[in-house]
Amino acid sequence: MTWTHLLAFNLTLLAAMAAPGPALLYALRQSIAGGFRTGFATGIGLGLMAACWTGAALLGLEVIFSLFPFAYGAMKLAGALYLMWIAWGLWRDARKPVSDSARPGANAFLGGLLVNLLNPKSVLFAASVLVVIFPADMGLGVKALIVANHFLVEVTVYGLFAALLSTAPARAGYLRAKPVIDRVAAALLGALGLRLLLSR
Repeated sequence: MTWTHLLAFNLTLLAAMAAPGPALLYALRQSIAGGFRTGFATGIGLGLMAACWTGAALLGLEVIFSLFPFAYGAMKLAGALYLMWIAWGLWRDARKPVSDSARPGANAFLGGLLVNLLNPKSVLFAASVLVVIFPADMGLGVKALIVANHFLVEVTVYGLFAALLSTAPARAGYLRAKPVIDRVAAALLGALGLRLLLSR
């Protein structure tokens, strides 16, 4: 592996993170609603699980999903239901104060962890990217470096989002439009969950 492989992986990862999806949407909403600590803790949970999926892909977990489709289906079902549960909570609590609607501290980390844990498509995406970018004959040390790099990139990006969106102007704007923003976020997360549930 050379630095160009790692650069290509990081650019692909950044492009994937920028695409609207449950992880990004959840992290952004948590940062605006709960402030920097909540947003950063959410990002650490998201990043840790995403890096674990990359590690799993490097170790061949996608082969297990291919051999045992029911395992993939079960995780997909759980992920879809979890996203719809988050969406329902956001919709229900749209008019509640911010302190009642954001998941603080350890709950923020756990929420981020679960959002990416219950998305088996992450490991399939990681597997396809890794096969295209990296050589096949990598040792465990190189694979560990890739996983650590992935975690660092995710935490850095979500940390920057949290810092930007927890500023006073961003928070004031959110508070003014909280019911609308939360219900739009709920609708999008619910739609993503439904799409995951119905996709093949």
